[in-house]
Amino acid sequence: MGKRVEQWVGWWLLLIMTMGGNDAAMSAEMNRFEPMDVFDLEYANYPQVSPDGAKVLYLRRSFNVMRDASRASLWLVDLTTDQHTPLIADFGSYGWPTWSHQSSHVAYTTASRGRHQIRVLDLKNGRSALIVDLPTAPAWLAWSPDDQMLAFTRSVIAESEPALYTAPKRPKGAKWAATARVIDTVRYQFDGRGIVAPSFAQVFVVPSDGGTPRQLTVGDFQNNGPLVWQRDGAGLIFSANRNANWALQTFENDLYSVALQSLALTQLSSLPGSEFAPSLSKDGTQLLYLSEASHRATYRPRRLWLQDLASGKRRPLGETLDISVEAASWSNRDQSVSILYDERGQRKLAELSLKGKFKLLTDAVGGTSLGRPYLSGQFDYQSGTHALTLAQPDRPADLGIIQSGKIRQVTFLNEDLLGRKSLGAVTEVTYDSDFDGTEIHGFYLTPPDFDPSQQYPMILEVHGGPHLAYGKFFSAEMQLMAAQGYVVFFDNYRGSTSYGEAFALLLQGKYASREDFMDHMSGIDHMIKKGFIDAQNLFVSGGSAGGIAAAYAIGLTDRFNAAVAAKPVINWISKTLTADSYVYQINHQFSGPPWEQFDEYWQRSPLSLMANVVTPTMLLTGEEDRRTPISETEQFYQALKLKGVDAVMVRLPGSGHGIAGRPSRLLSKVGHTLAWFQRYRKPDASGADGSGAGEARAAEPDARPTLDQPGGQDTDSDAEAADAHFLDLEAASGGGFEETNGLSLTF
Repeated sequence: MGKRVEQWVGWWLLLIMTMGGNDAAMSAEMNRFEPMDVFDLEYANYPQVSPDGAKVLYLRRSFNVMRDASRASLWLVDLTTDQHTPLIADFGSYGWPTWSHQSSHVAYTTASRGRHQIRVLDLKNGRSALIVDLPTAPAWLAWSPDDQMLAFTRSVIAESEPALYTAPKRPKGAKWAATARVIDTVRYQFDGRGIVAPSFAQVFVVPSDGGTPRQLTVGDFQNNGPLVWQRDGAGLIFSANRNANWALQTFENDLYSVALQSLALTQLSSLPGSEFAPSLSKDGTQLLYLSEASHRATYRPRRLWLQDLASGKRRPLGETLDISVEAASWSNRDQSVSILYDERGQRKLAELSLKGKFKLLTDAVGGTSLGRPYLSGQFDYQSGTHALTLAQPDRPADLGIIQSGKIRQVTFLNEDLLGRKSLGAVTEVTYDSDFDGTEIHGFYLTPPDFDPSQQYPMILEVHGGPHLAYGKFFSAEMQLMAAQGYVVFFDNYRGSTSYGEAFALLLQGKYASREDFMDHMSGIDHMIKKGFIDAQNLFVSGGSAGGIAAAYAIGLTDRFNAAVAAKPVINWISKTLTADSYVYQINHQFSGPPWEQFDEYWQRSPLSLMANVVTPTMLLTGEEDRRTPISETEQFYQALKLKGVDAVMVRLPGSGHGIAGRPSRLLSKVGHTLAWFQRYRKPDASGADGSGAGEARAAEPDARPTLDQPGGQDTDSDAEAADAHFLDLEAASGGGFEETNGLSLTF
């Protein structure tokens, strides 16, 4: 890894050294965002307000340059004094910080040497006690009302079935081949984990001062958090699909309660689809939760419900709002609900009264997706205090606080780094699609020292999902592109979230299609009309669903000098029957399985347009990707070679779908992309060498980095690397309750 990092440092330094110009220009270039700056980025995540509303815990995410991994330390902010204190900040990584009801102790998780622990920190004396040591990772920690117990979930390996075949006894000292793996489960593989033994999330409790954990749920079902204690402490509420054929179902979960003493289960909800994320009123009589329909559609907005526990009667909240509720929490003495939702490329926090009155609190939640500017972010509420991840276009998330209707920023985690950097600026743009006149909303990032009287090469960067959205947030990948003189254009094309249900469903049964292609191309033409885009230097890139879009686009146009399709789907027929997401995608993205709807699958496949492709193409995929398997990349690469189209395949050893999930891999992704685009840059009208009007010049073709060297196969096997998916949101995105079933819905 050290040798590879040295190679990348050398290449990026060469980019800077070849920029030329006077000392002032060189100084300006050195102040731009640089590759190794990625390792110095930090951001606030998972804010948790103390029950008395006076303090806030949060996870401070950063990177370990020597291990090429993320770490999460635990910090505390006292809101009465604004004192900022590290509670646990070392080389470990910690998670699930959870306040006791007395605001005196904090439970949290950590991992070491393949074991997982729940620990409790006494804030008065600063000492941490081991509560329980576990073989698998605990999640969804919850204190009992009297703080005497801790509830949590963890995966339990299923009992093994009798062997289908028993091999004869091998002679002493004989070395035979590895034992065959027999698979008979529906969900047997998961991206980032490979082929796994069947395991099921179960609910446990353990004394908060340490002891033996007790399992409350049984059976081959996935029992999901968050866990909510009944106010008398007699039971817990959770979400699960406990149907016999759950593995073949998607978006089908109900709410249950389990009694601590008898272990009796009571079903609390039975709506079609999924009910999840329960939250109980302080008097224990009203249950708040989210739901998501299970009908055959790729996009289903999440709705908010209120249910009386005694009678079972329920009613929707905010049903007239054309939004999808991402999270909800009781607030204002249970007279209203704080909701998190997305609207027009922003994540917003609002208060919704039980009578339907709506009040926006802030539109600045986000900043927790560092690689690319996806909508992201969280909040928490207790006793009049909201804590949130505060987003800015030029900074990753800081901790924000709302009290008495006023918002303030309480951390400035990246000022020491980014405060002295010259960054690209983000501008919003709207235009009408040439396909049908639909308004498309997007953004563009300009290089530092941007001069609108000059012309710049432009990269179209297409987001994944496709039911996700970009916003006006900090993006390490795009800032690196802008630092090399590119304008980066990124649109929220039809199908994107945050623009209402009808807009999201414009892609139902169509992705990829000429319709979303026209959304992108209309945006490119709109940008060219602004006068600062070099129409002779257009490029396209995208990952996951964005990689599909890039591959599909070059089958419909030759306007791009070069393309980079990262982790794409090339052939929907083969993809849906080889990937880990096959149950979801066949049930929701198509009108039937591929053997019944062959033409539908083929029409949406970039491979169907192969005869038209002439654009030089780079394909970039993790060798362990089980969401968009590398066999998809190999199909397109071999087709390109057979056609005589310039092509290169970049394979990332040990990487799953999250190809930018480690800092060095993010640099590899952007570095390979820029090197490929530089190879096909054309001289501008003035006869310059193709570096655009900006003073920054990229490396010459022979200065591009070598592909990742064999023998340096780092993996994501350690816990810190597994936590690094905030660099590559596509690897971790999806319905929160579905993720615990191993089915992440983004591809």
